Amino acid sequence: MIIIMMGAQGTGKGTVAGIISESTGIKQLSTGDVFRKNIKEQTPLGIEANKYIAKGELVPDDVTVPMVVGYLDSDMAKDGIILDGFPRTLEQAEKLDEILTERGKKVDLVINLTTPREEIIDRILTRRVCPNPSCKTTYNLKLNPPKVDGICDKCGTELVQREDDSSAEAINQRLEIYENKTAPLVEYYAKRGILRTEEVSSRINRMGKEVAEEIIKDLK
Repeated sequence: MIIIMMGAQGTGKGTVAGIISESTGIKQLSTGDVFRKNIKEQTPLGIEANKYIAKGELVPDDVTVPMVVGYLDSDMAKDGIILDGFPRTLEQAEKLDEILTERGKKVDLVINLTTPREEIIDRILTRRVCPNPSCKTTYNLKLNPPKVDGICDKCGTELVQREDDSSAEAINQRLEIYENKTAPLVEYYAKRGILRTEEVSSRINRMGKEVAEEIIKDLK
């Protein structure tokens, strides 16, 4: 099964995808994690991607698409894959369809998460992540704080704030780009009957865990 996670940053895509992955065994591919890994290691991909990420802009298709294709052709995707952060534009979605068709596959489900903008900004500013590549657990200082301040509950690694999470201005820029570039994808996948939109918000007391559990139940 091939699942796509849609939603602006801060809506809980990683949380929902992680829970689904753990329950179903379908591997999760976060393009954000891949970019950050390459940026840290200063690979050619990382250097190029960072030019755009640092400004809150989308990474161009000629950088993103080849990276995703590599993972689709790897053992990681042999039982399906959860794409978290791709596609981001209509052009990427059409390219993904071409790639999957060539391999006799298709997108089975698109999960679209929505959250009020002011809540998204607050979530991102208070988000902390575990930099341990084998853990990558995400916390929120208000909604889901670690048991020990600044320390990951699961592996004991010191938590960090991502560089692109520390500026409200950059966050707003990312949200504007998301709304302009990614919104057409909602209609694209809705017309195909594979779109499932879920609101994740503290105002309705419905967070990523609840959404993920409902989706897992429906997948079985």
